Amino acid sequence: MNIPVTVLKGVGKAAAESLAEMQIETIEDLIMTFPYRHEDFQLKDLADTPHNERVTVEGRVEAEPSVLFLGKKKSRTQVRLLVGRHLIKAVFFNQPYVRNKLAIGSVATITGKWDRGRQVITVTSHTLGPRTDGQDFEPVYSLKGAIQQRTFRKLMRQALDMAKEGMEDCLPQRYLDEYQLVSVADALEWVHFPPDGEALKKARRRFVYEELLLFQLKMQVLKKRNREAEGGSRIDYNNDELRRFIASLPFELTGAQKRAVNEICRDLKDPYRMNRLLQGDVGSGKTVVAAIAVFAGFTAGMQSALMAPTEILAEQHASTIEEWFRPFGLNIALLTGSIKGSKRKVLQQQLAAGEIDLLIGTHALIQPEVKFKNLGLVITDEQHRFGVDQRRVLRDKGYNPDTLFMTATPIPRTLAISAFGEMDISVIDEMPAGRKEIQTFWTKKELFGKVIGRMEQELQAGRQAYVICPLIEESDKLDYQNAVELYGQLSEVFRNKYKVGLMHGRLHPDEKEEVMRLFSIGEISVLVSTTVVEVGVNVPNATFMLIYDAERFGLAQLHQLRGRVGRGSEQSYCVLLADPKTEDGKERMSSMTETNDGFVLAEKDLKLRGPGDFFGRKQSGIPEFRMADLVHDYRALEIARKDAENLVNSDEFWTGDETACLRTHLESSGVLTAERLD
Repeated sequence: MNIPVTVLKGVGKAAAESLAEMQIETIEDLIMTFPYRHEDFQLKDLADTPHNERVTVEGRVEAEPSVLFLGKKKSRTQVRLLVGRHLIKAVFFNQPYVRNKLAIGSVATITGKWDRGRQVITVTSHTLGPRTDGQDFEPVYSLKGAIQQRTFRKLMRQALDMAKEGMEDCLPQRYLDEYQLVSVADALEWVHFPPDGEALKKARRRFVYEELLLFQLKMQVLKKRNREAEGGSRIDYNNDELRRFIASLPFELTGAQKRAVNEICRDLKDPYRMNRLLQGDVGSGKTVVAAIAVFAGFTAGMQSALMAPTEILAEQHASTIEEWFRPFGLNIALLTGSIKGSKRKVLQQQLAAGEIDLLIGTHALIQPEVKFKNLGLVITDEQHRFGVDQRRVLRDKGYNPDTLFMTATPIPRTLAISAFGEMDISVIDEMPAGRKEIQTFWTKKELFGKVIGRMEQELQAGRQAYVICPLIEESDKLDYQNAVELYGQLSEVFRNKYKVGLMHGRLHPDEKEEVMRLFSIGEISVLVSTTVVEVGVNVPNATFMLIYDAERFGLAQLHQLRGRVGRGSEQSYCVLLADPKTEDGKERMSSMTETNDGFVLAEKDLKLRGPGDFFGRKQSGIPEFRMADLVHDYRALEIARKDAENLVNSDEFWTGDETACLRTHLESSGVLTAERLD
């Protein structure tokens, strides 16, 4: 309905400007502006209405109203109403005129908050007389400019009546039948002016599925287009050699690791470029899965690159992977900012000549002078720490190499499908055998001394500890322990016994690297730090973590921090020092003590914070939906993704009449071009 809204009665210059401010210029724009809630005006029985709930009732005036003036333009009008068996008091604020309209014996329909104890309704809206319109649900819209709700509803009514004729349903009939979805005409009528609660549910259900299907179609088309347009190289790895390498590892792969390896290996054999996200909890064994992929490429004569966000993490990867590869003769090199001069030049020459099989490094890998001879696989660890352009630069150093992104942040499936819908996703949701579960405790701040005593027991046994704080220096606004002050306290407590280190974001990168190096080799026993240690540090000898003011952190961050301990064979501990004031804060602390499963915690975090705040709204990649809610509509999202995948991979979608509307929608959103539709 590409008809301008100015054809509607009541849309003059001022109304048109207000609508334009809401990005409403056509009839279609208007009818697709959904209410964010509905006022429920269904008549209720007061006997079944809880205290303080909003309620609509119809009653007979039993006594003369009284008015009390409270000052300039302020008043309170009270009247006795008989509502069913209940004789109640209705209170109207600043509406003295109703006294003249509430005659004894007359009927009034009122809506307001029900005070069960005092038998009083504080009126927010009313109809003087019995209700005759039968409209139980009144839409409430998010409006801008000078336009009012009542005016907007009248415009919506006109627009819906105008649009009814010839309204095309974009969903194929088989989906309407299979999922028992109402037509688009009924759904639009009922989402704006539902005759009852059931009709509103049906309308919402239809639009939730349609929104999620259209979004998933975009994701699947992008995925298919990228794979086919970019091509890629089929990596014909030697399966027998790969099996021999896996058998040589000093541990048995978990079932989840084997599943991820199989998915990646299928991608390597495929002629299209791999674009896969490997997500696994801290310590779940993502690195060995990446190493297996590297070895597969090696048997096919391909080079690989692994980019990590910090020098320490890059060094750890190089040390670990080199040990696994040593019996097989792979040439592994490390390239970071610290490697300079002739050593760097020789490394670059070897890389360009194809003499290096795997290059591990930091941002140094994306420098122009770093050239590969035959780059077939690109792996990015903690991929969210790199910008899109940085990841692309590394990928462009080969001819459409297969790409594998790794993250230790457990992402709920609904968000993974939405934010990374154009990628394939492998999940390692199983921990290696023999790994001891971290014991987590929540305690109050007055027990700080006892917690330090327990920490000292670990230090006496030759172990190391982390102490995490939310702030760097003292703040006038927030009364939270800070890293600098705590570092001073603990340095005094452990003087002449244990060395205490300090790390935070304001340190120069070289200083941070040095502090972490000293901690990793055991020269620092206690590391006081802000959240800069959240990702990528592997110190198996660290068995104790104290998180100060733990209520300041989200669940995902607490879990990431906790994952810095428990990486060796000894039992590890995490103590949350917190006095949360909110129910959400208490629930976060309890959740941390109940489970070590990052995916379970991620789901809880999603419910507590919502999808936008889970990633951070600006970089979330989560679209704003008119109707769908990723937390509550996850089943519909799963179904929509499956349907979208099946559609895009079928010939019928690209040529059939029944899917023409879906193709047109994708074309208008810029995902498809007219040429592709031909």
